[in-house]
Amino acid sequence: MAAQIITPRDKDYSQWYQDVILRAELAEAAGVVRGCMVIRPHGYAIWEKIQADLDARFKATGHKNACFPSLIPMSFLQKEAEHVEGFAPELAVVTEAGGKKLEEPYAIRPTSETIIGHFFSKWIDSHRDLPLLINQWANVMRWEMRTRMFLRTSEFLWQEGHTAHATHSEAKEEVNRMLDVYRDSLHDVLAVPVIRGIKTANERFAGAVETRTIEAMMQDGKALQCGTSHDLGQNFGKAFDVQFQNAEGEREYVWQTSWGVSTRLIGALIMSHSDDDGLVLPPKLAPIHVAIVPIYRKDHERVAVLEAANRIAGELRADGLTVEVDDREGMKPGAKYYHWEQRGVPIRLELGPRDLEGECVMAKMRISELDERGRPKKESLRWKDLGIAVGERLDAFQTLLYDRALARREAKTVSVDSWDDFTDLFKDGESSFVWAHWDGSSETELAIKDATKATIRCIPYKEDGPAAEPGVCIKTGNPSAQRVLFSKNY
Repeated sequence: MAAQIITPRDKDYSQWYQDVILRAELAEAAGVVRGCMVIRPHGYAIWEKIQADLDARFKATGHKNACFPSLIPMSFLQKEAEHVEGFAPELAVVTEAGGKKLEEPYAIRPTSETIIGHFFSKWIDSHRDLPLLINQWANVMRWEMRTRMFLRTSEFLWQEGHTAHATHSEAKEEVNRMLDVYRDSLHDVLAVPVIRGIKTANERFAGAVETRTIEAMMQDGKALQCGTSHDLGQNFGKAFDVQFQNAEGEREYVWQTSWGVSTRLIGALIMSHSDDDGLVLPPKLAPIHVAIVPIYRKDHERVAVLEAANRIAGELRADGLTVEVDDREGMKPGAKYYHWEQRGVPIRLELGPRDLEGECVMAKMRISELDERGRPKKESLRWKDLGIAVGERLDAFQTLLYDRALARREAKTVSVDSWDDFTDLFKDGESSFVWAHWDGSSETELAIKDATKATIRCIPYKEDGPAAEPGVCIKTGNPSAQRVLFSKNY
């Protein structure tokens, strides 16, 4: 049944991804607006949980939320040459409003460094105004040529942090701190292991001095950039004249950072954890933790079973869990099971007349071992202390998903030293995480990409990659100081 509804991953991974989204009712292509999507309630509920976790982490590190206009004067973008050049192909521009042609066009924000820089120049005058730590939850528009739901759409939701500091060292500390906030959230909440590192000049954010990234491996071996944190140096400070008076009374330009993650993280969730039966969600992000399916054949059984199901649901809700009782008429239990599996509900409880007699429920995890008949295992749980038992299993499931994703990444990560071995790993559409030497030149980086479609995902932190060792570049044979991470990417 699953194969008829959701395309298997090993048959067509791209179609499988689309099928999972549609069957889980996460989103669908807008159709009426090019490259845009509609996020449905189940998908938006996942985003709200991601947002709540990150927002709490941001505020714990001293950041405050604000909201800036979505229309940005074109003259603002043009003040930072590298920035406007980098975003020019993706801009959507408003040239007419109120039935009249505008004297100056507006870009629908692709990102907000420029307009926030303008307001920073108004708000910052003294070193006492620093650091200024701002975050914005917003939507942005980037006119993508090829789109895929959650991963790359013309309009998407995100957060963008923007900060100003008195010294470069403070700004760099902020860049690293916020990248670690992202890493911790992905590990602890999304159950997605990531590798931290520095982007090459070719992959750097337009207008930044340096970009740091977290990279995750999807089930097909490709990389997904899950978040970035940028050291902007004084580039935007100078472009927008953001100066402050230091303690000695001298005027200086501020040092700025920006950092962001988006609804792309939902794509990361899907491709890290889901299977051919549909969506798989870590409990910390699941909009519904428990689905209770009442089972009965006769009317006199119905009343007692539903009463018990609703009582159990109330007790689990009192323990802080979100619970749905599936009391829909005209559907067989098997159809209900599959409905909740496709939507990624971590645990399903089945309750019938025999369970009432034994004061228990049958529990089935979204991912479970198979029994001797090759069927997913179920277990009987007593009503007494059911909340504790369910909580323990949800905690274990959260850990299982992270461990499983980490084991998959480790199994598909290799180190190579020859060009032939390197190219073999990327032929016929294949991808892995590959640690290899690179001579540090942009020309070599682009030549490798042209030959294999693999890109340098990052120059790793020493804690996240192999120990630094001198070697020779796999492509040119020139000296190399350390291995970098290569992969095909989304």
